[in-house]
Amino acid sequence: MTDIFSQQPIDTLITCDWIIPVTAGDPVLEQHAIAVHQGKIVDVLATADALQTYSAKHLHKLPQHALIPGFINAHTHSAMNLFRGMSDDLALMDWLNNHIWPAEAKWLSKDFVADGSRLAIAEMIKGGITCFNDMYFFPNVTARIASETGIRATVGLIVFDFPSAWGEGPDDYFQKGLSVHAEFRNHPLIQTALAPHAPYTVSDAPLSRVRMLADELDIPVHIHLHETNDEVQGSLRDHGERPMARLQRLGLLNSQLIAVHMTQLTDDEIELAAASGIHVVHCPQSNLKLASGFTPVGRLQRAGVNVCIGTDGAASNNDLDMLDEMRTAATLAKAVDNNARTLPAADALRAATINGAKALGIDSFTGSLQIGKSADMVAIDLHNLRTQPVHHALSQVVYAASSSQVSDVWVNGKQLLANHRLLTLDEDAILENSREWLKKIQN
Repeated sequence: MTDIFSQQPIDTLITCDWIIPVTAGDPVLEQHAIAVHQGKIVDVLATADALQTYSAKHLHKLPQHALIPGFINAHTHSAMNLFRGMSDDLALMDWLNNHIWPAEAKWLSKDFVADGSRLAIAEMIKGGITCFNDMYFFPNVTARIASETGIRATVGLIVFDFPSAWGEGPDDYFQKGLSVHAEFRNHPLIQTALAPHAPYTVSDAPLSRVRMLADELDIPVHIHLHETNDEVQGSLRDHGERPMARLQRLGLLNSQLIAVHMTQLTDDEIELAAASGIHVVHCPQSNLKLASGFTPVGRLQRAGVNVCIGTDGAASNNDLDMLDEMRTAATLAKAVDNNARTLPAADALRAATINGAKALGIDSFTGSLQIGKSADMVAIDLHNLRTQPVHHALSQVVYAASSSQVSDVWVNGKQLLANHRLLTLDEDAILENSREWLKKIQN
């Protein structure tokens, strides 16, 4: 008989059929449990031993569930959820110049960003995302919504050459961005990154200042890069060099750089990416929908480049579903590389979790389920027609599970989703608010 007085008191104990910690060797631990105290993972052990060892305030028994690290959405524009489906089936520059940027000029405001961020964060939590890397206007607003909600976020201190509702020009963007960085620099869940939009929207002088500030503040640089052939050809026309060469000249190609899309790459550029230590964010569904091209994931990985996964914004994807994005990344990589072994299930899950943490510089405390790390965790119910029988839990998560099977989510030990129900957001109010925005935008 267990002596309850000899058991160690903890905050939370979660038992489940499979734990997929995303650690060396890619183990799948059957009939295991995770013990959590004060927001940290304090133990990973067999369920029978856990029940003998720990006395938990909150005991979650999740049979036929897989517990994985929370997904890290390494690139998105969260508030653009309010433009979802507004301008589909268009090429990137047509989509931006003739539809999205005019809509932003009309509607962009603090309220738009706050409401769009709530909608996006609710969707992300329900899909198992525990951290997102955002690039959009009013980053202070998105950061505050994320903080209130309890999700982890890296907010981009966006930079453009041209004015917007957020800034009048580069100097104003930098001034406001530094204020956001100062506001959140000690926040337990919110990080910042410098976010020059793209080489074709930011000139040399602001890009040089980005490099200087990234060094000074020791934060990442988040940029769209080599997204389309038009971008590359425009750079050759306007600067006499390809975008990566231009960023190398300006000193931006280093381990702080998070390069999004990277569909147009020569062999030499892949080697340069590896040598410089940059991180690549693969957004397969957005690239497919906008016909931007194919990220050479297999070649990048063989060169030693850290590849992670992002959804992009819901205005171009049209969702923030990392399970769906991960499956698309895994299958597309095989076709592009003409090799069925490219980006196998374990690598795809790494790209959606720990690799994103590495890109954001937060892998020391999130991205995998290990003792000492923050308890950023997602439970996926595999007792479902589409994921039975379970020959291999990791493969089922990557190739068969849907976001509707995400049942429970924790960030830093705090539960944000319980049995499919949001705990820190009012789903009905968000849906009603989104309908009101639809009426405004359509009128």
